Amino acid sequence: MRRLFQAAVASRGLALGRARVREPHRLDVEERKLPEDEVERERQLLREAMRAARSELNELRERVRGALSHEVGEFLDLHAMLLDDPELAEGLDQLVRVGRFSAASALRMQRDRLVSVFDSIDDPYMRSRRDDIDHVIGRVYAALHPDPAPQIIGMAGEVLVCENIAPSELAHMHEEGVVAIITSGGSHLSHSAILARSLHMPLLVGAHEALQHINDGEAVIVDANDGQIIVEPDPDDLKAFREARADQRRERKALSKLRKAPSRTLDGVEIRLWANAESREDVSQAHALGAAGVGLYRTEFLFLQRGELPSEEEQFLAYRDAVLGMDGRPVTIRTLDLGADKADATGLAIEDEPNPALGLRGIRLCLAHADVFREQLRAILRASAYGPLRILVPMVTHVEELLACHRLLSECAQELAKRKVKINQLPQLGAMIEVPAAALAIDSLLPHADFCSVGTNDLIQYLLAADRGNDALSSIAAPSHPAVLRLLAHIFESCRQAGKPVAVCGEIAADPVFAPILLGLGLTDFSMHPSSLLEVRRAIREADLGALMRDSNRANFGLLPPSQHRQH
Repeated sequence: MRRLFQAAVASRGLALGRARVREPHRLDVEERKLPEDEVERERQLLREAMRAARSELNELRERVRGALSHEVGEFLDLHAMLLDDPELAEGLDQLVRVGRFSAASALRMQRDRLVSVFDSIDDPYMRSRRDDIDHVIGRVYAALHPDPAPQIIGMAGEVLVCENIAPSELAHMHEEGVVAIITSGGSHLSHSAILARSLHMPLLVGAHEALQHINDGEAVIVDANDGQIIVEPDPDDLKAFREARADQRRERKALSKLRKAPSRTLDGVEIRLWANAESREDVSQAHALGAAGVGLYRTEFLFLQRGELPSEEEQFLAYRDAVLGMDGRPVTIRTLDLGADKADATGLAIEDEPNPALGLRGIRLCLAHADVFREQLRAILRASAYGPLRILVPMVTHVEELLACHRLLSECAQELAKRKVKINQLPQLGAMIEVPAAALAIDSLLPHADFCSVGTNDLIQYLLAADRGNDALSSIAAPSHPAVLRLLAHIFESCRQAGKPVAVCGEIAADPVFAPILLGLGLTDFSMHPSSLLEVRRAIREADLGALMRDSNRANFGLLPPSQHRQH
């Protein structure tokens, strides 16, 4: 019987296959205190499970070769780092040794504690990192309770339906011939989603009913363009699928021809497309797709991978590799963008904050920990010797914050000169405009900023008083709101008059449907995940900038009737 379900798109595409349902593993354990004579045995079982999980990750690293080795290696390394975190191991051991909980109970308690930390994070992108905790703890739990059932093989032509999937599993499924994946959990911002987009594997997340209502062996159409799952499709569905897949193949072929094409509008205006990145794989993909440079390189994961702060040398190597990877194209390093909700894991949090989104975060946190900030600035300055590099400061609100950054940057350059460390000239310093106050008073910031980058994700949530992590407010937190469009127009025009470059690095920059609106408002620099570059490039090449700007002026920068806003 035909059934239709909805889900969120994490990686676009179309697929038809047989369902393979994988029931979720649950950390269901008996709540009882261990007798004293069982504690040492349970500690040993836990240590053996941790060793087995590490060994499994090492084996996966050896097994995944070729192109996938590069794609998956960093994800496996991250999971190995989490597994080797001394705080994780010591916390688990203490729960068993002191609390006298079983190894399984300790795993569940530690998992719940860590996940609650990530769930409280305001930033959806960072919140999605909870999946990595789930995958690592799940791997240890599986080693603690090995499944005697034979391993599932022969998945070619199948659609995997499961609770969640790790990047390493996804890579294996891709090699096995799985055509699509449907998960009840997960996020479009997760590592698995990033990998799925890179592999062009359709992935739907948040399909809460899928595990309950899809059975093994049923035929399933996965429409990861419109977020639909059709179980036991009828002849009309199959005909529509074949036509859509033919269209998709033509579209991919057309997009592939744009890899080296200029990002130029129909009336001959050059638009710069930059890439957002956080890994070597992102940088490599950005370079291959002809990005103008890296418009935003996130540095947070260097600080969140383990329970201690990264050294200057570790940071330098990461930034240097990003610069080398772009081979002469500029790389924009965003300085540490953590709030108290995330900084707690690094030891930087000063105190608990009831509202971290409006608290000591971004540049505010960096200036409160000047020694940590100096170390990062020195690492960035050292990397600047290897190619063009810019510095982007997040969460700027006041001019004094930019002045403090200039002063610290100059002092760090002098420190390195005394150490006889070679650096390039002082990098350009940019302000991230994501606080409404900074946007409204941008004229006061521009004399002290070499460029600006608009973080529309936070700007929209602050401007509209709508938590962007709250699904119930998705229709309210709309970038097409007249207030948002007017404020963006004000930012772009102020930067144009001051002769300062400005880019948008939020999610709307990656939306080809929204590209004409941003062009009409005066934007000439877009920054996005590399996977979106070709689609946005095509949208730009199909746009007449002069006509769009005339239309935008007639609309008075966003004061359109609500019905027309919904169309955009």
